[in-house]
Amino acid sequence: MLPIRDHNPSEQTPWVTYALIAVNVAIFLSYWGLFTNDRAISMFFLEWGMVPVLVTEQGTWGTMFSSMFLHGSIMHLLGNMLFLWIFGDNLEEEMGHIRYLLFYLASGLGAGLAHYLAAPYSEVPTVGASGAIAGVMGGYLLLFPKAQVDIFVFIVFIIKVIPVPAWLMLAVWFAMQLFGGFGADPTTGGVAYWAHAGGFVVGAILTVPVFLRRGGIGFWDRTEGHPPHPEAEYRYQRSHIPRVRRRRK
Repeated sequence: MLPIRDHNPSEQTPWVTYALIAVNVAIFLSYWGLFTNDRAISMFFLEWGMVPVLVTEQGTWGTMFSSMFLHGSIMHLLGNMLFLWIFGDNLEEEMGHIRYLLFYLASGLGAGLAHYLAAPYSEVPTVGASGAIAGVMGGYLLLFPKAQVDIFVFIVFIIKVIPVPAWLMLAVWFAMQLFGGFGADPTTGGVAYWAHAGGFVVGAILTVPVFLRRGGIGFWDRTEGHPPHPEAEYRYQRSHIPRVRRRRK
């Protein structure tokens, strides 16, 4: 299940979202060459990624910030930037550029703190913007629960694009993070489930003032959970792939 776009066009240019994507890409490219040397890339992540045991023993709290702009692979980067591109523009429009930037950074720091509290003596470096982006997703859920999101669904050899309400896609995603968090050992590496879940919750909480300024439950009543402007419409067409008949022997 992979989101590819929403039906919630923003009416302003999301300069901060674009800038965050550009910064993440630029920083990744700056150390791209280190991936050819296992020792070099490991030392780099140990220095700039968040290593919980170093935070505990040496107070390297600043790495909670620097780790938000690092990624462990090109796919890690592309996946995070896709989610930010889909959900970030609408929150930026609702919050304003500066408040949205502060919101993004606060969500990322909250996500890092959640991961740290889950495993304060882990020796595994943690990197990625996904905690901050999870905060964006939490805020999006609060403001636009019924906005349509198109997702790719992969079932064996079947690939379909299905529009679903944002609350369903985001609720399933959040449930997966909780399930993974309770089922995985955060000291052994892999996906930082508690960073995702923590960032999501922090983002939703930080969006509450915006939600209340819009009228709270009354905002949902007026819009029925949909964006307060016309949603984008996309046409879905079947591909015309010719069938090749088998020759009978």
